[in-house]
Amino acid sequence: MERSQRQNGPGRNMSMAKPAGPTGPQSVDRALEILDAVADAPGPVGAKALARRLGCSLSTVYHLLGPLTARGHLVRTSAGYAPGPRVAALHRSYRRHLGLGPRIAELLPRLRRATGAEAYFTAYRDGRIVMIDSTVPVTDVAHPFAPGPETRAHATAHGKALLAALPRPARRRYLAEHGMARFTDRTITGAERFEAELARVRGQGYAVSIGEADPAFTCLATTLPERPGGADGVVHALSVSLPTGEFRRRHGEILAAVVRAASDAPW
Repeated sequence: MERSQRQNGPGRNMSMAKPAGPTGPQSVDRALEILDAVADAPGPVGAKALARRLGCSLSTVYHLLGPLTARGHLVRTSAGYAPGPRVAALHRSYRRHLGLGPRIAELLPRLRRATGAEAYFTAYRDGRIVMIDSTVPVTDVAHPFAPGPETRAHATAHGKALLAALPRPARRRYLAEHGMARFTDRTITGAERFEAELARVRGQGYAVSIGEADPAFTCLATTLPERPGGADGVVHALSVSLPTGEFRRRHGEILAAVVRAASDAPW
């Protein structure tokens, strides 16, 4: 970061001046807070707003914004700071590392066309569950299931499918770390009942969540066969979501389409 600060300082030799903000691990942590704040915002964010959110001085924020914009993680617009072009490259790399190659990406729209339901590709790795991709348009910000870290795994079908596939110690660690919050009156929040639910998932080969994460939606999911050479601890799931009333009418058709798509996963 020091190199970027010297190259982008406001007309002075930054190597000879006292840094305007924190250094070391605190600086890294605050830079990541800035990235999170900009990513989570509905639009560009001004430096003053970032300083208020971080609870630090404006000079500290500018000290960190310099290298973040120089490296392309952020861009400065007339309305404030927004995600930069480097984010897209990181996103592609992340998807690639979690197994979302072009052929898997093509599977989601096919499943969407076959079922009329939104389709999702989710993965577990190293104690985290993340929705990697979906057919939901990026402009549909009101949709209850969006790509990114999954905070409701115990209440979603894809979360249940992935947790059911884990060894019990890994599953218990995950639930101890992330908890089992109640989102609707259908959410399972008891450990014993949840273990019974996962045993049922393993027995039938798929998971269902009827209004457990969102009262209006039902999800159905199943895990994908392991990738060839994929002994990296990553487990993948394919799922769909649709209004509960429609799911009840088309349960058999939806299940058959998801299972067929998962078995044909083109690794």
